Amino acid sequence: MTAQSPPRHYKPLVLSIISATFLCYLCVGMSLVVLPLYVSQVLGQGAVMVGIVISLQFLATLCARPLAGRIADRVGAKQSVVAGLVGCALSGMLVWLSMLLVGHAASIVLLLIGRVVLGFSQGLIGTGTLSWTIGIAGSRRMGKVISWNGIAAYGSMAVGAPLGMSLVGLFGYWSLGVATTLATGLGALFVCRLKAAPLVPGKRLSFLSVFARIAPYGLALGLSNIGFGVIATFITLYYASQGWEHAAWGLTAFSLAFVAARLLLAGVIERFGGYRVAVACCATEGLGMVLLWLAPSAGWALGGALLAGFGVSLIYPALGVVAVKNVPESNRSAALGAYSLCLDLSIGLTGPLAGAVAGGFGYAIIYGLAALAAYLAVALVLVLFRRSLARAAEVEQRAGRADG
Repeated sequence: MTAQSPPRHYKPLVLSIISATFLCYLCVGMSLVVLPLYVSQVLGQGAVMVGIVISLQFLATLCARPLAGRIADRVGAKQSVVAGLVGCALSGMLVWLSMLLVGHAASIVLLLIGRVVLGFSQGLIGTGTLSWTIGIAGSRRMGKVISWNGIAAYGSMAVGAPLGMSLVGLFGYWSLGVATTLATGLGALFVCRLKAAPLVPGKRLSFLSVFARIAPYGLALGLSNIGFGVIATFITLYYASQGWEHAAWGLTAFSLAFVAARLLLAGVIERFGGYRVAVACCATEGLGMVLLWLAPSAGWALGGALLAGFGVSLIYPALGVVAVKNVPESNRSAALGAYSLCLDLSIGLTGPLAGAVAGGFGYAIIYGLAALAAYLAVALVLVLFRRSLARAAEVEQRAGRADG
């Protein structure tokens, strides 16, 4: 079996592998709602320490991307996922120990180390599951399995938030660490029994070389995800500045549209191609951002959030399909890691930069700028599409001359 000739009944195995993504992001979702309260209310720390505790995870994930791709390409995607789940279990143990040692200096140190381990493990699982599922389902179904992974990630984070608060309410803060360890530890045992995808032979390029090849697609991805960043970070403050109620519905509408589009339209990438789908999605997102920017009421803003969520949903898999084709298949995992790195950078930079703009010019303008970024992404994808068609025509001409 190769990546190009997947087994006939690949879905059960692929969905079993994606369970690792679900478990990882379930733990991430629980920690995002529980730890800010724990750090402020139990440890008595201020907003700066809360920010450090939360941000460390994302910084560690960012740093893990290059190594995750290298491990998956050279050792195996399955090994990357198993190591990531074991790391998640270890992070839960560190958090649990931290909560047992409240009042000691070691408490905050263990908590910070646990956050780094969780973030690093998230990077291993994120890249590993994508590469593993593509290796099982075949590169022709790349867009579909990337979409499924995204559904698992966003769905589990949505479940993780209320689950985390429920556990704390029933058992106390220490239950976060125990739940993380049990869920991901059992997940590691389950994943160990699944069939690995074959390693693809071939030359291994350096991460910088791989990054250079996918950078234009990563830039388009980063521009298109500015909209997600400003909605996730500032939608409640935007509603408040306009005097609107029910700000949570804006984020809910975005999330529901995102998941619905991935469930209903995962096959369109395979049918129409990544470039066409990415252009349509970026344009749709841009229209949603314009509605948010110019919204005269909360209802119009809700419609904008819906359109934006629907548009953003398929941009990552659509561009991912064409980006990965620019590197040899033996470097697929490194390409996925480099591509995801662009998304991490975009989301990480959007918060502080958009916050600075909103502080000077108000919250509405950041949605107008996000719309501009989405249409810049449209222009960039069209340029890349045109170059791709030109290269394909050139290859066809060469083949014709060779046959002649």
